[in-house]
Amino acid sequence: MTARGLETFDLVIFDWAGTVVDFGCQAPVAALIAAFARRDLALDKATARADMGRAKSDHVRAILARAEIAAAWEQAHGATPNEADAEAVMADLAPMMREEAARAAELIPGAAKAAADLRVAGLKVGSSTGYTREMMADVLPRAAAQGFAPDHLVCAGETPMGRPTPLMIYKACAELGVWPLSRVVKVDDSEAGVAEGRAAGCFTIGIAASGNGMGLSRQAFESLNAVERQTRLATVRRRLRDAGADIVIDTVADLVESLKSATP
Repeated sequence: MTARGLETFDLVIFDWAGTVVDFGCQAPVAALIAAFARRDLALDKATARADMGRAKSDHVRAILARAEIAAAWEQAHGATPNEADAEAVMADLAPMMREEAARAAELIPGAAKAAADLRVAGLKVGSSTGYTREMMADVLPRAAAQGFAPDHLVCAGETPMGRPTPLMIYKACAELGVWPLSRVVKVDDSEAGVAEGRAAGCFTIGIAASGNGMGLSRQAFESLNAVERQTRLATVRRRLRDAGADIVIDTVADLVESLKSATP
């Protein structure tokens, strides 16, 4: 197969947490645990991460739908969780999520350069997120100050459905005037985000080292010994490929070179 190269693409759509900011996707985990604790429910990190990438309202509903969580909720509150309970958790979560997201808005190394290199090559830079626009309010200026300012952003709640449906990608393409979808690249660290890219017909790239699947801060990741690092990366890479990723890279710093040599 021949390499596609950057000239075969017109737009790259980046996810945010775990992809261009917040190494290890720490902010949503911390906020979810705190929001559920306010409702007398102890949420572990694995459960908080299981449905990552979805709109936060869908994420909360997915957590409440888990049998063990529903049982714990019933024990704490005398009834199984319903839509009103999901909305109550979201009301608690929203300000916590904004605060945690702002705190974790440090760019992942290579993000600013990747966006700049794509623009030099004539590509547009889009983005999408499972965060609401309000949750992103402090992230956007902080990321811009570090050199990452996409041409477009689609947030949770701005389409009828979120990930893993392709509607956020469709919205971005319509508003940026980009088609066909085969000329679009979706970059995401979550399985839901990868599935979104595949559903849209994009060339889809998974992020293994800095994302939710690895779930480690940059310092913790770099502290792993070589064997453990490669073992854990292999597991994350397999999950992202199983979700539909065309290729998997470690971090966004590897993106441009991977696109130059990508094969259809």
